[in-house]
Amino acid sequence: MTTKKTKKTLSSKSNKKKIDTFFPGFPKDIIKFLKELSKNNNRDWFQENKERYKSSVVAPLCDFIVAMGPRLEKISNCYVADARPHGGSMFRIYRDVRFSKDKRPYKEHAACHFRHEAGKDAHAPGFYLHVEPKEIFVGGGIWMPSNPVLDKIRQAIIEKPDKWKKICKGKTFVKYFSAIQGDGLKRPPRGIDKDHPLIDDLKRKSFFAMHEIDAKLLYTPKFITEVERTFAALSPLLEFLTQAVDLPYTRSKRPIGFI
Repeated sequence: MTTKKTKKTLSSKSNKKKIDTFFPGFPKDIIKFLKELSKNNNRDWFQENKERYKSSVVAPLCDFIVAMGPRLEKISNCYVADARPHGGSMFRIYRDVRFSKDKRPYKEHAACHFRHEAGKDAHAPGFYLHVEPKEIFVGGGIWMPSNPVLDKIRQAIIEKPDKWKKICKGKTFVKYFSAIQGDGLKRPPRGIDKDHPLIDDLKRKSFFAMHEIDAKLLYTPKFITEVERTFAALSPLLEFLTQAVDLPYTRSKRPIGFI
C-alpha cells in the first residue's frame, strides 16, 4: 500500500534526481565574454572583468560539471566529474607562457576534462568539452601519452585488430565522429611493419575523436543531453584505450573516499 508519506518520499527522490542532472544551458554572455577577451587579452582588462568571468564562465561550467556527474557515471563510473573551480575537471584559463613566444596570458576558450580516476593530468584518458566563439566541440581520448603508455595502446591494437576496426566503423561512432584523430609519426614505430593494415593508427601519438555541437544548443537544456549522447557514442573507444593501459573502465563499487 502506498501512503502519502511514501509518495512524498518517492517524489523527493525523483526531484533530487532531476536537480542533480538538470542543466539549463550556458548564459549567452559566455561567448560574448570570450570574444571580448580575444580582443583584450591582457591582465588589466581581465582584472576589470574578473567577476564577470566568474559569473559567466566559471559558475555555469561548475553547474554543468555537477549535472554531468550522474550522466557520466552511467557511461563509466571510473571517470571523474569534479566541479571544483580549481584542481577539478575545469581547465584553468591562465596560459603557461614561460617557454612560449605567444605571451597572451589567457586562453580564449573554456574547457573541462573528465579524467579517469587514476589520471592526474590531461595525458590520461578522458572525456572533453571545448567552448569558444568559433566552435563548440565535445569528445575525448588520450592526448600525447608517455611512450610506455603509447606502446600499450599500440600493442592492444595489434592484438585486437577486429575489435579496434569494429569501434572505428561502428554505426553510432561514425554518426558522431568522422574518424579517430591524432598526429602520427612519419615512420612506423620501432618493431612494427610499415605494411601493417592498421599502420596509420599505429603511428599515432594521440588517439581522440571530436564532435562539433550546434552553437544554438549551448544556451538550452538540450546541450547537456547532446554531450551525454556524444560521450556514450565515444564510450567504446574510451573503454578500449582505458583497458589498453591496464585501467578499469567500470567497477561495481567506488573506493572509499572517491570524489
